[in-house]
Amino acid sequence: MAACSDASFIFTPDPLLPDMDDLKTEIKTLMVSELMLPQTPDEIADDTPIFSPEGLGLDSVDALQLVVAVEKKFGLKLSDADVARETLKNVNALADAITQHRASA
Repeated sequence: MAACSDASFIFTPDPLLPDMDDLKTEIKTLMVSELMLPQTPDEIADDTPIFSPEGLGLDSVDALQLVVAVEKKFGLKLSDADVARETLKNVNALADAITQHRASA
């Protein structure tokens, strides 16, 4: 099998999709403002667990607020509890879900 040597193919990101770092900053800013967190967006690592005592330690009320805020801001609906739990694991997981949602829209 021959290797693809077509150098004319260059990946260009969709201009309608934000840069992943920008999206993660936007998510963190949303979390801080909507949930009134004491941290700044810069103090939240992308892989910090959102609902773990070792992470941000948010509770079920915070989860509901975050689900509503994410749906309003990004159009991502998290109606299934298992999907929501996985999607809201950390900022990385949430950014991936938003990116996939936007790409399929």
